Amino acid sequence: MSVTKPEIDALLEKTEHNPFLLCSIASKRACDINNMVRGQHLRVTAIQDFDDITTVVSGKDPVSVAMKEIEDGTLSFVKEDFDEDIRGANTIAL
Repeated sequence: MSVTKPEIDALLEKTEHNPFLLCSIASKRACDINNMVRGQHLRVTAIQDFDDITTVVSGKDPVSVAMKEIEDGTLSFVKEDFDEDIRGANTIAL
């Protein structure tokens, strides 16, 4: 599978041309989407009312939804927090 829409260059522009950052943001959001859909499914199963299901992501791949959100600018990151996390990950605990 490859990312063709949105184009990878447009996505990398939103994430400081950092493919690691792009993957991190998209995968975290895709997990959030999966959890939301799973929660909606369990809720609907429990109450048997289908009117409240979120249809925005229905039938769409969560990673594609996340990539589109990055392109649209509705999903982004806080640079200072990201930089701090990277610095923390580079320290070796002895």
